[in-house]
Amino acid sequence: MSICFIGGGNMAKALIGGMVKRGYAPSKLRVVEVDAQRCAELHDEFAVRATTDMQEAVAHCDTLVLAVKPQQLREVCVQLLPLVQGKLVISIAAGIRAQDISRWLRSQNIVRCMPNTPALIRQGVTGLCALPAVKVAERERAESILAAVGSTLWVEQESLLDGVTAISGSGPAYVFYFIEAMQQAAQELGLDAVQARQLVLDTFVGASQLAASSSEDVATLRARVTSKNGTTERALLSMETQQVKQHIVAAVHAAAMRSKELGDELGKDSHVA
Repeated sequence: MSICFIGGGNMAKALIGGMVKRGYAPSKLRVVEVDAQRCAELHDEFAVRATTDMQEAVAHCDTLVLAVKPQQLREVCVQLLPLVQGKLVISIAAGIRAQDISRWLRSQNIVRCMPNTPALIRQGVTGLCALPAVKVAERERAESILAAVGSTLWVEQESLLDGVTAISGSGPAYVFYFIEAMQQAAQELGLDAVQARQLVLDTFVGASQLAASSSEDVATLRARVTSKNGTTERALLSMETQQVKQHIVAAVHAAAMRSKELGDELGKDSHVA
C-alpha cells in the first residue's frame, strides 16, 4: 500500500517513524504539509516525499491518513473531495465522527482512530472504529498503520470512542497529574527534585509493568502491598476518606461527556455543498 499523510505534525511523525522502523519503505509514504520548512525536515529525517501539493501527493496513494487539527478537518475534506474516490481514509483527528467525515467526503470508506501521546515513543494505544462499508482487508490495513506506534483496540460502536478518548486519549495527563503530586510530596518529605523524579517515575514504570505482566487483577496486586496497620494502608485510607477513587471516576466521565460535546460541535451544520 502507498500512504499519504495529510498533515505532518507530531502524531503523523510518530506514525511515519514507527512504520519506517518496522521496515516500511519510505518511498511508499507521502506527506502533505503546508509548512515548506517542515516538509524539508520530514524528508531529511525519514526520506519520505513531503510536499505542499495535495493533489499530486494524493493521486499516487491508496490510503489517506487525516492528521490535521480537528478545527481544520472540514476545510481539508473540501479540498480532498474530488480526490478520495476508491481510497481508504483513516482519521486521527480527535473528536470528529466518522459519519461527519463520510458526509464531507461523500465516502463510506472511513476508519476513525483515537491514538494517544505515548505513540511518540511507540508505546501508545489506539482505539479504532470503522464504518460498516469498510472491508476486512482495509480494517487490517488501518490497524497495521496504527500498530506501528503501539497496541490497538477495535470498537464496533463509534460512541464507544468517547470512552476511549476519556480513558487512553486523555489518560496520560491523569498519570502525569498523579506523578506531579507524588513528586511534590517527595520533595516536601526532604528529597531533592532529581531524587523525587527518579523514585516516582521508576515506581510508576515498575508498577505498570508488574500489572501488565501479571495474570492477577490490580486490586489483588494492591492488596499484596497493603499490610495491616502499615504505611500503605494509612495512605489508602486517607485517599478513601477523601473519595479519591470516586473523583477520578467522575473526572473520566466528564472527559467522555466533553468528547461527545466536541463531536456535536465540530460536526454540526457542516455539509459540503
